[in-house]
Amino acid sequence: MKLDAPVTGGPCWAELGTPDLAAARRFYTRLFGWRPETDPRREAGGRTIARLGDAAVAALTPLHRPSQPVAWHVSFAVADADTTGREVTAAGGVLLAGPADVSDAGRLAVAEDPTGAVFQVWQAGTFPGAGLFNAPGSLGWVELLTRGPERAAAFYTGVFGWSAGGSRPYTRWSVGGADFGGMVAMDEKFPHEVPAHWLPYFAVRDVEDAAAVATRAGGTVLMEPVSVPDGPRIAVLRDPQGAMFGVHRADGWT
Repeated sequence: MKLDAPVTGGPCWAELGTPDLAAARRFYTRLFGWRPETDPRREAGGRTIARLGDAAVAALTPLHRPSQPVAWHVSFAVADADTTGREVTAAGGVLLAGPADVSDAGRLAVAEDPTGAVFQVWQAGTFPGAGLFNAPGSLGWVELLTRGPERAAAFYTGVFGWSAGGSRPYTRWSVGGADFGGMVAMDEKFPHEVPAHWLPYFAVRDVEDAAAVATRAGGTVLMEPVSVPDGPRIAVLRDPQGAMFGVHRADGWT
């Protein structure tokens, strides 16, 4: 993506909710070379910040309730989480949690868009979000998969001020003229039970190698490596606990 730091309206963080933090740490460290730092406090429940060098790039967190799906969640930076929460509901979305303070790090809300995709909004305090984008092992693109692309486009452009370019089946999102993600219109090829969702893509040096490493580590290749027209080489993977995510060749979307 053409963002190299968190900006208002843009993606700023990716966070995994998983039932097995130890297994997730092993899998993603092997795949991306992350250095996991686990919060030792009991109340943190094992919450882990993944780093590349000194830069925080993602979080691995325990599931907060039995019904919570195993999934990656994308956060978008906002100036005021409470104001954005009101805009979400006014535009037809639903607030699922918050806004609530996360110590002095910031203020978080979890929301669902009118087509059923869950996302997070983050008002930065001491923590602005990821310290690195687009480099191997870090967030490089985010993608919305939805069966209601027109409603989704109206919602996100209204709430976050994004621009929606391109055309079906693929729309590109941008903020301030900088592309950061896209939207796929889900058709009959997608199983009915797969809901609308946000999919983070992490940059890698070699997509085929990443798919092979993920498989050896117990993951699954859901979409084999393929070259995107006017874009990078990508693949979609699933970790051993069931969370889906994408990988793309580093710098392919910049």
